Amino acid sequence: MSLNDLSHTLGGDLSPSGTGDVQAASGTLRGQQRVLRRLLTNPGDYIFQPNYGAGLAQWVGQPLDVGRLTGLIRGQILLEDAVARSPAPVIGVTPIQGGLSGGVAVLIQYHDADTGQAVTLSFEVTP
Repeated sequence: MSLNDLSHTLGGDLSPSGTGDVQAASGTLRGQQRVLRRLLTNPGDYIFQPNYGAGLAQWVGQPLDVGRLTGLIRGQILLEDAVARSPAPVIGVTPIQGGLSGGVAVLIQYHDADTGQAVTLSFEVTP
């Protein structure tokens, strides 16, 4: 059975479907949206799940410890049922130079747990 969520990219609005209803996300898209939401949500923001989220924005402007940040990302994405444990996800974290506080570019490659399909997520966390 395929589960659906409301299609929502963090920081954006809900999207209408072609029939005027709210667009749903399932399969790989659902997994991608869930991974991004988990990584970009600050711990404590969901009052009923205070430990949910990695809070990547909190790393902006801090000295970058690539190993620690990579470990945090790995631990968080493996909490999502859409991310296969094997093969292990590949995570790249690169500092973004510029301005006073820079940011980080994140590249994640994992396999969808249901389909086995390779999935790539690439995003930046900036001030």
